[in-house]
Amino acid sequence: MAYEYDAFIESKKRWFCHVDDDTYINVPRLVKTLQNYNHTEDWYLGKPSLSHPIRIPDRSNPGHEIAFWFATGGAGFCISKSLALKMLPYASGGRLNSACDKIRLPDDCTVGHIICHVLGVKLTVLSTFHSHLEGLWMIKPDDFHKQITFSYAKRNRANVNVVSINKGFSSQIDPSRLLSVHCHLFPYLRECQELMLKIL
Repeated sequence: MAYEYDAFIESKKRWFCHVDDDTYINVPRLVKTLQNYNHTEDWYLGKPSLSHPIRIPDRSNPGHEIAFWFATGGAGFCISKSLALKMLPYASGGRLNSACDKIRLPDDCTVGHIICHVLGVKLTVLSTFHSHLEGLWMIKPDDFHKQITFSYAKRNRANVNVVSINKGFSSQIDPSRLLSVHCHLFPYLRECQELMLKIL
């Protein structure tokens, strides 16, 4: 994520959005959502994977703890340009990796630490981000178009966490169900129509 952040800082983009590589993004809904927020203000948008702030030892104050929220990378998160620029002293030029090592947490947790604890900016929770750590089968197909991200988890045949979509492709063709989500949202796309013709 450190390289992503540095590349964003060098760009003229308004928002830095990160998602894990097994996450599906409904791009039109993401764009529409970001239009509701001002990139010149400090915004940290996402969804936590925990029901409580994460707690870590305060290494500068032994015997005490630090508590903060973080948006999980599995669901994805977005940071406004204004806030990303304020992160420069703590995240640019490889500093994000060093910060991860210092607090001994993954990069998404470390971003939350920098934003919420160091900079004092609150996480704005958006329920339309979804990770594999929640019950994805609870998202109704009629509401798919309202969601920003979808994920999945398939540890074995008996332990599967995917969205429920009856009119999608078979689980053999689409075990993650993300292709089915894509073609449910955009059935007019050529790749979706070609796939449908192949299986009919």
